[in-house]
This record gives sequence, C-alpha cells and structure tokens, in this order.
Amino acid sequence: MLKHRGFPGRLPSTDLQFTIRRGNPKGATPITRRERYRDRKALDRRADAAFLAALWEHFGDQPFERGNLDAGRLSWLFGREVVAVDDPFDPTSYEALLRVDESAARAAFPEIFEQPEDADWDDVWDEDSA
Repeated sequence: MLKHRGFPGRLPSTDLQFTIRRGNPKGATPITRRERYRDRKALDRRADAAFLAALWEHFGDQPFERGNLDAGRLSWLFGREVVAVDDPFDPTSYEALLRVDESAARAAFPEIFEQPEDADWDDVWDEDSA
C-alpha cells in the first residue's frame, strides 16, 4: 500500500481521518458512492471540503493511487468530485487509480479554488468553525 507522504492525516481539531496507518490484511475497504444529503452536519461538509482541498493541493488533476487514503472519506466524494481512472474500477484495491474532476469540484466546493495559493488550510477550517 502506497503511503502518501505529506498528506494530512485528519481534519485539524477533530477525529475525522483522511489517511489510514496500515492496510487491512483482509483486504481494502471498498470505495462506494455515498449520498450527501442537505442536512449533513457542518463539520462533515467542512471535512469533505478540507479533504478535497488536500487532494487538489497534493495531486491536482493528475491520476493518483488510492494507497493509504481513507475509503470512508473518499466515498463521500466518489463518483462526483473524485472519479475512477481505471476501467474496470476495483473499489477494493489499494492500487486503484483515481483523479479529481476539476469541473465537478469547482461547482461543489468553489471556496477551495478561491483561496490564495499560500493559504494555511488549518486556519481556514478553524475560522469556519468559530
């Protein structure tokens, strides 16, 4: 399993994880498309935005390997802002290739792309919660 060095491990000041420490010996947790309803908690929406911002900052629009990225967090974005590159896509593979769909990401999370290049995301997300 590829470990994405420099990728944030979790949303600051929360227990919402973005990466896992080690692979599951029984196999990777499948990535499935989860429906995002309007009544989701603000913290969950902020976690989605922070995770997508980290993906964009780390990979841009280039394909990336799933590796140690959390399947649960990916599932909230999968099929919309994060799409499969492989055909057929294996949702239980740590080697599965994904990419950020820039147009979908800009439509769903415009605040990510409006921030200056040198923005400190920890400060941005903490301001929202204040």
